[in-house]
Amino acid sequence: MKFSLAVTLLIGSVFLLSVANGQVERKNGVIDVPSNHSVDETVDRVTSLLKDKGVKLFAFVDHSGEAAKVGIKMPPTKLLIFGSPKSGTPLMLAAPSVAIDLPLKILVWQDAEGKVWVSYNSPGYLKSRHNFPAALLPNIEVVGTLAAKAAQ
Repeated sequence: MKFSLAVTLLIGSVFLLSVANGQVERKNGVIDVPSNHSVDETVDRVTSLLKDKGVKLFAFVDHSGEAAKVGIKMPPTKLLIFGSPKSGTPLMLAAPSVAIDLPLKILVWQDAEGKVWVSYNSPGYLKSRHNFPAALLPNIEVVGTLAAKAAQ
């Protein structure tokens, strides 16, 4: 039998956090999923999942690698930008402002304690932010599945 726990915490007056099954959704619409792998392994898992699903990886940004090039040390932090014109274009036609948040993004990063996280914008938050029709929400909900699979 599987049990899930959902908790809402108020931390100061800055963030409202919802926690369910280890995932954290911040008030700003970012969902953080704990990963069972290193940053590089998690990135490889995301990349492999995208390839298997035929989703285009538009860009890869190694923030920590670029920081190291200018002599600044930061924990591993890598961003994958991906999507499908077939899924994203209807959203942009319905609500052109959503183009600022598309293509979709997954951030893989390591916190100060060494824990690795997979973060992404909540599809529900993007819907609210850009006011596109609820019927188009499934076009971007794949991001949560990708994050969860890459992290497990």
